[in-house]
Parts: sequence; C-alpha cells; structure tokens
Amino acid sequence: MRYLTARKRAEGKGASGTGTEHHWYMTMSAVGLAFIVPVFLFVFGSTIGAPQEAVIATFSRPFPAILTALVTVVGMRHFAKGAQMMIEDYAQGSARKAGIIVAYSISYAVTAVVLYALAKLTLIGFFLGIMAH
Repeated sequence: MRYLTARKRAEGKGASGTGTEHHWYMTMSAVGLAFIVPVFLFVFGSTIGAPQEAVIATFSRPFPAILTALVTVVGMRHFAKGAQMMIEDYAQGSARKAGIIVAYSISYAVTAVVLYALAKLTLIGFFLGIMAH
C-alpha cells in the first residue's frame, strides 16, 4: 500500500498539468501583495494632492520607486494569471484564446506604462537633484 499526500495526488492534474504550480504561484503572490500593497498605499497616498516637486522627490528615492515597481510587476502578473484562470473556467475555443491574450496584453501594457512613468519620475528627480547642488 502506497501513501500519497494530497499534493502528490494533485500533482500533474488538470487540463494543462500545471494546476498545482499555478495555485502555489497565486497563493504566494497574494500573500506578498497582502504585505506590500498597504505600504504602497501609504507611500502613494502621502503624495496625493502634493505639489509636483514633492511627488518627484518622493518617487526619486529608492524605497518608494522599488516598492512601486514591485507592486506593479507582482500585481499585474497576479492579475494576468487570475484572469487566465477565470477565462479558462468560463470560455471555450477562440474566445478562450482571445481572452487570455487580451488579459496578458493589458497586464503587460499597464506594467510598461507604470515602469516608464516611474523611470521618468526618477530621472527627473535625479537631474533636478544635480541642478540643485
């Protein structure tokens, strides 16, 4: 008689054969986001209504810039994989393929726009800092 753990019974199950891996990724990214999103909201919220120079100064510092990039990348990957799971459950055929492509495209577009804006803010802050000294 063999002893199989719940994980061993689930390994390789599902249509794509990666259900367990997908579940663990979603669980770990959700836990990570649960810790970093409140910190990001505090940092981002402190800049709402602030003058442009204050916003640039805030996001030119390493911690807010790295935190923003991390929230964006992890959050958008979590969104894309979650949307993929939902689309796979409720759509079939070409609609499934198109939906997954749209979800990933939105995820990559949002990530690119945020990282571009963050890089631009950081560089503006860097150059303003050089000019001030």
